[in-house]
Amino acid sequence: MTATVSFTIDSPLGPRATTVAYERTGAGEPLLLLHGIGHHLQAWRPVGDVLAADHDVIAVDLPGFGASGPLPAGVPYDLATIAPALGALCAALGVERPHVAGNSLGGLLALEMGRVGLVRSVTALSPAGFWSGAERRYAFGALRAMRAGARALPLPALERLSGSALGRAALTGTIYARPARRSPGAVIAETLALREATGFEETLAAGGSVRFTDDVPGIPVTIAWGSRDRLLPPRQGVRAKRTVPGARLVKLAGCGHVPMNDDPALVARVIRDTARAAAATGPAPAGPVATGPAAANSPAGSADMTR
Repeated sequence: MTATVSFTIDSPLGPRATTVAYERTGAGEPLLLLHGIGHHLQAWRPVGDVLAADHDVIAVDLPGFGASGPLPAGVPYDLATIAPALGALCAALGVERPHVAGNSLGGLLALEMGRVGLVRSVTALSPAGFWSGAERRYAFGALRAMRAGARALPLPALERLSGSALGRAALTGTIYARPARRSPGAVIAETLALREATGFEETLAAGGSVRFTDDVPGIPVTIAWGSRDRLLPPRQGVRAKRTVPGARLVKLAGCGHVPMNDDPALVARVIRDTARAAAATGPAPAGPVATGPAAANSPAGSADMTR
C-alpha cells in the first residue's frame, strides 16, 4: 500500500518542505529502492517480495515522479539536492544508513548517497553518469521521444497497444529486453507515470552536465549492467568500474535497461549479495569517508563479470 511522508529538505533556497510517496514491506535491515527517470516505484515490484524476505524494503517515488509531489518551486532537481533529500526521507521514516539499490537515475543517486556516507551498501543497476557526450545525447533523445509518445497517445490507444505483445514492445522496448513479459496494466501505469512526471524536464536538464567521477570507498558497491541495455550501452559499466575501482561489476545476461522485470531472480540475488557483503565487513563508518588505496581491497572489489 502506498503511503506518503512529508519532511524538510535543505536547498540552495533554504529549508523547504516536500512530500514523497513510498511503499514499505518486510523486515530486517532497511533497503531503499530508487527508480529511473520517468518511472515510478512500481518498477521494483517484480523483486519486492523476494527482497522483503530479508529486508525492510522501502520503494520510493522520487520527487516529481509517480505519486510524489514536485520539489518546491525554484529547487533544482540535481544531485546536490536530491541525495540529501533522500537522506532526510530516511530520517523521517526512522531509518539510519539503509542499503540502497537504484536503477538508471536511481543508480546515480544511490552512488552519490554512498559517496557522501548516507548508506551502508550500494547496488547500481545501469546507473546514469558514465556516458560519453554522444551517448548522453542519444539517451536523452530516446527519453524525450518516449515522453512525447506517452503524452501524445490517447488512453484508448494506449490500452489497445498494451493489450498485445507487439504493442508492449513498441511502448517499452527501449528499456526492457523482454517487454512482452510486462502485464498490460503495468505498461499502462508506467506510460501514464512517464506522461505525468512533473520533474521530468528539470531532471533531464540537470543531468546534461552530470558525470560521476568520484570513488565510493568504504562500503560494498555493485555496479550491474544489462547485456541488452539499449539506452545506456553496457560499455559504460567498464567506465563505472574504473571510476569506482573497489566495485563489483556484474553482467546481467539477457537484461535490458530496467532489469527488474527481465530477470527478477537475478536482480534480487545481486542486491542481496551486496547487502550481505556489508554485513560481512561490519558497520560502515558514519559520514563521508576518505578515498585511498584501501578502498580497492574491499570485499566487494572483485568483478563477477566484465565486458
